[in-house]
Amino acid sequence: MEKIFIIGGMGAGKSTARKALVDQGLEYIDLDKIGHEIHGWQVVKDDLVEAFGPDVLDEEGNVNRPVLARKAFKNPAETRKLNRITMPRIEDAFTTKLEDLEKAGCEAVVVEYSIFKSRSMSVADQADVIIAVVAPLDVRIQRAVASGFDEQDVRRRIAQQITDAERIERADVVFNNDGTKEELYNQVVTWWNDFNEA
Repeated sequence: MEKIFIIGGMGAGKSTARKALVDQGLEYIDLDKIGHEIHGWQVVKDDLVEAFGPDVLDEEGNVNRPVLARKAFKNPAETRKLNRITMPRIEDAFTTKLEDLEKAGCEAVVVEYSIFKSRSMSVADQADVIIAVVAPLDVRIQRAVASGFDEQDVRRRIAQQITDAERIERADVVFNNDGTKEELYNQVVTWWNDFNEA
């Protein structure tokens, strides 16, 4: 099964690139979505409360994502604390989903992975192809704010991620998304068709 990872910072256009591939018939796994799912696990909630305080849960006992984000993306040490709690569980859930797709005879899967740092230190060591979607920082911030994020939160999160230069260096394929969604979408479809014919 071909495993194609899409990496990129907040507001870069990962979801548009992923949609272009899914529309060509690929299955997909969104690691952010898995991350949200594991926030529903009691053991994860307990660990988050212990690490970040009881106010990371709302009145119903669910993870209050904006509060957790403010605390966890305050500095690199706090972000590492969050990753130590969530990453092993995300990796387990991801591996299970991959195995299920493989058993079902799936030929290719696209994986959207926003917190990628390197191939060797993450689930990305299973990638056959890594696609980086990059865009100017001011454009990324503008897009993320337009989709409902708080600007300070966006800037904090971006500061904890690797740079576009590092993404370009670690990727096999790079798309510069400084134009429209349609342009990026069409570029990715063209790449996929060429990749399939190779």
